[in-house]
Amino acid sequence: MGRSRRTLPEELLLLALDPTTGTTAQPQSLDLGLAGAQLVELALAGRIAPDGDRIAVVAPRPTGDPTLDCALELLRRRGAPVRAVHWIGGPRLGLRQTYLSHLERCGMVHAVAGQMCGVLPTTRYQATDTAISREIRSRLDSAIRTGVPPDPRTAALAALAHAVGLGKHLYPGNEGRSSRSRLRDLIRHDPMGGLVAHAVMDVQNGVAAAPRRSPAAPAGRGAPEPARGVPMQPRHGSMARAVAH
Repeated sequence: MGRSRRTLPEELLLLALDPTTGTTAQPQSLDLGLAGAQLVELALAGRIAPDGDRIAVVAPRPTGDPTLDCALELLRRRGAPVRAVHWIGGPRLGLRQTYLSHLERCGMVHAVAGQMCGVLPTTRYQATDTAISREIRSRLDSAIRTGVPPDPRTAALAALAHAVGLGKHLYPGNEGRSSRSRLRDLIRHDPMGGLVAHAVMDVQNGVAAAPRRSPAAPAGRGAPEPARGVPMQPRHGSMARAVAH
């Protein structure tokens, strides 16, 4: 996989970064979304494929992306297809920090050290190339505004953004209500993105979902739009350095 193309986890993280404060929106559900975005990226690369509500490895050869290849190897070691909800709900130690550090090395963000309560060290991340974030955002805006079915990558990004609750971050207030609704509706345009997005929402809701007949389940089900706390804390480990939220 060429590194000239940004991966879905990277794009999802850039969408979630607040350009003013350097914090990430919906940090707890974002961790789940990043794990889900890895699955979609691997599917787009032809390495895995949906098998009902499970994920099967169909081509175990490396992609060239170390973080994706680590996930692919873990899936391969399972030996049998794994349910998406179980994979996404599993421990992902420092996944968000891994991607933030990668974006920093690529020059897309820079770290700003600080302190919480004047004592605890924290790190915020500011975008250094806002044109990249604008381009990602414009793809979503175009799909929402025109109603033209988006390409699979954009459809999956929209599904993940909705699943982790970024709708109110991207389209705030009453004026953004219709855009949030259309963002949710884009979930139906990519089967893999839909499968993963619903799995992310199931984990947040504490649901060990029954097997689905089709990834393209009704779009409004389990929508995470209300900005309430996540009912079930995902089992993500703490980061090596605190990231301010």
